[in-house]
Amino acid sequence: MQGVLASEEEDFPVAVDIADAYSGNYIVVFDPLDGSSNIDAGISVGSIFGIYEPDEECPMDSHDDAEKLVEQCVVNVCQPGKDLAGAGYCLYSSSTILVLSVGTGVYGFTLDPAIGEFVLTHDNVKIPETGKIYSFNEGNMALWDQPTQDYINSLKQPEKWGGKPYSARYIGSLVGDFHRTLLYGGIYGYPGDSKNENGKLRLLYECAPMSYLAEQAGGAGSTGKMRVLDVMPDAVHQRVPLFVGSKKEISFEAFDVALLLTQLANTRISNTTNTSFEATATCLHCTSVALRNADWSSSQSGGSGVTSQIDISRVKL
Repeated sequence: MQGVLASEEEDFPVAVDIADAYSGNYIVVFDPLDGSSNIDAGISVGSIFGIYEPDEECPMDSHDDAEKLVEQCVVNVCQPGKDLAGAGYCLYSSSTILVLSVGTGVYGFTLDPAIGEFVLTHDNVKIPETGKIYSFNEGNMALWDQPTQDYINSLKQPEKWGGKPYSARYIGSLVGDFHRTLLYGGIYGYPGDSKNENGKLRLLYECAPMSYLAEQAGGAGSTGKMRVLDVMPDAVHQRVPLFVGSKKEISFEAFDVALLLTQLANTRISNTTNTSFEATATCLHCTSVALRNADWSSSQSGGSGVTSQIDISRVKL
């Protein structure tokens, strides 16, 4: 029996012989040390993992040829996050906490050094539907697209949030920032930018497992354009933008100007070519601002991901 290990630190997935009769031929994807640049500063780091069932159409035991085996490893590993059988992370901080889900909710276990065991300390964790904390690396803000900059700036405006703006918290370790977001609510984001169009986080090792945990806890994960768990990987080390956290914040962020194009496609601005282009650009800019101040609602059902809805007829341009 063979399983597969795929790590952020390895170029290719590795087939593993499993001698233990009680083990399964699972595919495990993991980031062994997230936030490693923080180690010398004594700041929180962690490990992230996701577990998949093997692809029945690509059995690992059917190939003796090494190259064919590597190909089958890649095929088995490149599965969408919605197919995860389980996911979790281990946070190494003031305490060592293991957070785990196998599809029936999220549970946290804290290491008790006195007995050498992980003890259940966070039973059936539910992320708040909304929060008051945002976690982005604002040092990259000038490289983000305008809608993302507008969104972050809107969080700083007290009049939009009942007189108190959102608070900024950013550790620079996904595990640490996500753990806080899971417990307190809000949003963590690593957008794409002009230098890295798809951001820097890996889909298989970071974005999919964390989005899986967020959804299991009642939250959501988005690329800004679609549900993270619906993204079909086309490469083992594929990167995607990530916005993860409370439902309200993720739905609000996911409603980007790019998503408006389909709703505005029937709008015809006829004139000369140049005038039409300038008017369309102005229309989209005004619409994006108006939409971010309009009423909105979000809904999430099994397999459908995050859907943001808004009545275009109510928007004043």
